[in-house]
Amino acid sequence: MEKKLILRGVLAGAVAGLLAFLFARVFAEPQISKAIDYESGRDAAQAALDKAAGLPVEAADPDLFSRTIQADVGIGVGMIVFGMAMGALFAVAYAVCLGRVGGLRARSLALLVAAGGFLGMYLVPFMKYPANPPAIGHEDTIRARSGLYLVMVVCSVAFLVGAAWLCRRLQARFGNWNATLLAAGAFVVAIGVVMLVLPSLGHLGSNKQAFGNHATETPLPLTDDDGRIVYPGFPADVLFSFRFYSVAAQLLLWSAIGLVFAPLAERLLRPRPDTAPARGTAPVPA
Repeated sequence: MEKKLILRGVLAGAVAGLLAFLFARVFAEPQISKAIDYESGRDAAQAALDKAAGLPVEAADPDLFSRTIQADVGIGVGMIVFGMAMGALFAVAYAVCLGRVGGLRARSLALLVAAGGFLGMYLVPFMKYPANPPAIGHEDTIRARSGLYLVMVVCSVAFLVGAAWLCRRLQARFGNWNATLLAAGAFVVAIGVVMLVLPSLGHLGSNKQAFGNHATETPLPLTDDDGRIVYPGFPADVLFSFRFYSVAAQLLLWSAIGLVFAPLAERLLRPRPDTAPARGTAPVPA
């Protein structure tokens, strides 16, 4: 049974990944192109400043793949594979919750687990470390950023599971509504403490040394030795649009996983009864 559920989860994840890719290709990809154009222009301005100051200028590394390949094949394959992985994890969580969360129907449980996946795997970590387009992020902080984001994801999922367990424990004493509120409050407090303890990306050592002490890694205006702005900071509209479409793509991904998986799971868990008349049974007279 578990293997069949996981296979259906992988299938639902592949469909969801394809839908998320189509959405991202239409709405998010233009923002990525704008970010890359900004990065190229800023690098050219920085190279001009370095050349004027007599500093050595490094040639830009050539791209291994064209933007067309990256935007179509790269993102498409990545989103589908990511969706399949999330679908498998979703199916495992669904199998664990099955029969342990009361009398929820198969479809209702699928949507509930999908909502938990979107909340724990993406939305809560996003609130501390939001998605960034190209041109944002110091290359020396990649490992630190990856580690901090992983900590946020692990804590978010662990606290979400703990909140669900706490809600079940408190139901007999406080009732469903009050137990849900208490568990949600405990989750908010716990994850809030983690967010306060973890550093902002702009406070990492490499960023403070290169750009000063800022809350984020978003590039500030590039200035010359006299303090005049020679290249603007990263466009706020591009940053907002990219993050908005990133959240929308993930919401679409997890919603599609839940909606596609729900009927597949219900058929597996509650197969349709045979509507043919039983052998040896006389037909009902008209």
